[in-house]
Amino acid sequence: QVRLVESGGGLVQAGGSLRLSCAASGRTSYAMGWFRQALEKEREFVAGIIGFGSNAYYTDSVKDRFTISRDNAKSTLYLQMTSLKPEDTAVYYCATARPGSTWASKSDADFDFWGQGTQVTVSS
Repeated sequence: QVRLVESGGGLVQAGGSLRLSCAASGRTSYAMGWFRQALEKEREFVAGIIGFGSNAYYTDSVKDRFTISRDNAKSTLYLQMTSLKPEDTAVYYCATARPGSTWASKSDADFDFWGQGTQVTVSS
């Protein structure tokens, strides 16, 4: 069993920055990701990280603005968000990739454990 707890969300003005954290306990996952869901929209992939270092991948709309990273000693996943836009407003979720799932998947079907989410609101 895996437990994921997100934190770090809040209200920020457009152009600002936030860093989200996701504290994990239980099974160590080789790959993890961040997703978001805006009001009345489908949940969408934001960023993923494979392995215990460096292989990161992003959805096009956040490339060059968001950075995913992990601290294995602290069992914590991060999402550094800069140059935030109103369209980044959403509930952000971290998730662990299902063992044996597609490499660098952006599908939420390939992720099995989820946190409760943290709200990010970007004002214009």
